[in-house]
Amino acid sequence: MKTAILGAGLTGITLARMLNEKGEDITVLEKEKVTGGLCRSKTGEGFTFDIGGSHIIFSRDTEVNDFMCDVLGDNKNKRNRNTKIFFKGAYVKYPFENGLYQLPPEDRFFCINEFVKNLIALEKGELKDPENFKEWIYHTFGKGIAESYMVPYNEKIWNYPTEKMSHHWVDGRIPRPPVEDIIKSAIGIETEGYTHQSVFTYPVTGGIEALVHAIAEPVKDKIRTGFEIKSIKKTQDGFIISNGSEEVACESCISTIPVQALIRCLDDVPDKVKNAVSALKFNSIACVGIGVKGKMNDISWLYIPQKELGRFNRISFPSNYSTEVAPKGCSSVLAEVTFNDGDEVSKMTDGEIAEHCIDGLCQMGIIPSKDMIVYTTVERFEYAYVVYDIDYLKNIKTVTDYFSTSGIDLVGRFSEFEYINMDGCIRHVIDYVKNKYTAE
Repeated sequence: MKTAILGAGLTGITLARMLNEKGEDITVLEKEKVTGGLCRSKTGEGFTFDIGGSHIIFSRDTEVNDFMCDVLGDNKNKRNRNTKIFFKGAYVKYPFENGLYQLPPEDRFFCINEFVKNLIALEKGELKDPENFKEWIYHTFGKGIAESYMVPYNEKIWNYPTEKMSHHWVDGRIPRPPVEDIIKSAIGIETEGYTHQSVFTYPVTGGIEALVHAIAEPVKDKIRTGFEIKSIKKTQDGFIISNGSEEVACESCISTIPVQALIRCLDDVPDKVKNAVSALKFNSIACVGIGVKGKMNDISWLYIPQKELGRFNRISFPSNYSTEVAPKGCSSVLAEVTFNDGDEVSKMTDGEIAEHCIDGLCQMGIIPSKDMIVYTTVERFEYAYVVYDIDYLKNIKTVTDYFSTSGIDLVGRFSEFEYINMDGCIRHVIDYVKNKYTAE
């Protein structure tokens, strides 16, 4: 059966590989001239940056983690996580609740006291169930941790008020810290959170895009780049997909592209569905790669909740992931800024965004001097993060109900419109293929 896969990001490429292994005749159609989607990397003057945001390879899902590591072959290194939060000029251990002993005394007391007060109130049944993400943060961590880190950081990365976000997605993703760990952390006894990230894998060369290329290797001759889909027509035998000058016929169609882009290619979509798609919230990302002479630090990545330091919410250090992604004697740092169309960041030029990030990094002491900078690059992606607003569940149900009878299957982060990481994308592909062949 001829199957068309829309989009050649991580999800589309993985789908192509796995369906090809099942003997399906597949064609992948990609708008851009290159594959990879958010998992793209760029090399310039000896520096390699992941331009869709910093990516590492890890997962609680053993099957998925083994798949990613196996396809890379020898092109991989393991690294121990060394992740920090920048708080009042200090490097605090990540996650925040595991680094309370590194806070100034008054902040440490504020966090532990409010956590205990909150825990007692919870056990007495005095706390009402949270109705939004902000209330969930307070309900889970107490006022101290909420106001010191969790709320300001999350409002930076989501670029959206936390009180207007749903909390349905956080259970299992952000665990309630054990009270024993909070107490240990407050008095300086080492504890570890998010242990599944404590060791991660990363390609030696090529950045995270090397993973996409490795997955695509068996099907690279089945990928059409530079094919921007303009229309999708349903026929008696399947679908006709057109870029305006050429048509591709298929019996089956799987979309991994953003549902907003997909809906524009279809005729006769009900207004209710169009309105639901338009109401789905997401944000965009600008990634600033900076090459620096000399060594900076041994940090893996760093979270920055303070707005006054700059609009970047996370910075990572690719040269600490691999020795081959920066020239000898140099280091690299990648700053990530989320934004939305029409806001202040969206109106800044690439040069202004780069300068903004560099100023903040110099203020923090990450980059000791601008004279050390030898390379910069800025890349933007329209679709970066799914934002779970209060109306998300209602709107996504309208969308999924419509597509469940359309004949077009949705797989992947922005097609299913779920906030899933790389391992989640691959898990969704594995489950999709298993279900497809079980049903048949």
